[in-house]
Amino acid sequence: MTTTLNLKALFVLRSIAIACELLALTLAIQLLHMDLPVKSVFMVVGLHAVINTVTWVRLKSVPHISVPEFALQLTLDTLVLALLLYFAGGYTNPFVSLLLLPLVVAASILPQLYAWIMAALTIACYTILMFYYLPLPDSNLHALHQRSEFGLHVLGMWFSFLLSASLIIFFVVRMANSLRARDHALAEAREQFLYDEHLVKLGTLATGAAHELGTPLATMAVLANELKHDYANDPAVLEKVEIFRSQIDRCKAIISDISASTGQARGEGGRKIAIDDYLHETVQLWQNIRPQARLTLTIQGPTPAPQILTDKTLTQAIINILNNAADASNEQVAIEARWDTERLILDVCDRGPGLDEAVMAAVGTAFFTTKIDGHGLGLYLAQAVLNRYNGSLELNNQPAGGVRVRLQLPLTALEI
Repeated sequence: MTTTLNLKALFVLRSIAIACELLALTLAIQLLHMDLPVKSVFMVVGLHAVINTVTWVRLKSVPHISVPEFALQLTLDTLVLALLLYFAGGYTNPFVSLLLLPLVVAASILPQLYAWIMAALTIACYTILMFYYLPLPDSNLHALHQRSEFGLHVLGMWFSFLLSASLIIFFVVRMANSLRARDHALAEAREQFLYDEHLVKLGTLATGAAHELGTPLATMAVLANELKHDYANDPAVLEKVEIFRSQIDRCKAIISDISASTGQARGEGGRKIAIDDYLHETVQLWQNIRPQARLTLTIQGPTPAPQILTDKTLTQAIINILNNAADASNEQVAIEARWDTERLILDVCDRGPGLDEAVMAAVGTAFFTTKIDGHGLGLYLAQAVLNRYNGSLELNNQPAGGVRVRLQLPLTALEI
């Protein structure tokens, strides 16, 4: 990708060079009245234009340009410039320093081998031009206000230096921007790799924990049945045993979900459901887990609501956020859900004390928690789920107190 961007910059640079070549020829012929081999020179410039046209076609048709092809492009530029210099004074032409431009580009972005090959080609061209060239014809010095030939040469060298400096700055800045963009992309890819690796480790630990928890939960279920039998005539104890047993069944269901969903695609275990029905089901599921929590649900959006494919990981992410809100203010948790044709937005608001800036910056990282018995994985895993849907999660303190957690999900990722 970087080579392709570099070739685009080279295409622009070459276009400028062709325009400068035509301008220089026009000035030499019309202003200085030099008797140049016009036909041969314009044929070389035309060849340069053809090469640039082919480059434009390649950029449009090929998504990735290889390093050897880019080196070939620089080689053609060097040869074309050497031909122009051959017809215009060879090494005595003040523009001979332009031969260094392709070498600067090669040394900046190509591997060392290609840079050395370009250096050898440039030296060979300059050396040949010292012995084989068509001398520059005498010019009309009156056109330059009686300047001497030496003064004309110095003026040409100055213009050549100005042109070389401008083109080098243009190209090197473009190359530096391309390199920075590449480094930024690599850094993001490396960060994403570490993030994914962390999630894989957590998934492995969760699967192992699910396997190990099976035995103690089975033992607790047996004890619950024995307590139910032993205290069959005590309604108060039976009520507590039923709660105990329901929580055991809930743990078993969670473990079964972890084991069954390992490596399973979303579409294999999901089901078609309207957004409003899905939200009501999720809230009801959470209320069964936290029956003491007070919750208000507000839903807004065009009806009938869009159909989505449910995902247990998304449900668990919403439940994790609701748990955090209930832990912050068990008295009142509010959910405001709304959707349009493009996205679903969920705002989960609590009435807790809020978060300071330092905590706000660290929330969502693995194993960071402000709870005494917390594990610091709720928001971290919720963020991972939302990333998979190209969604986002934002935390903000509310002016009236408490924290608002906003989940945004594109409907294209949820709809069937």
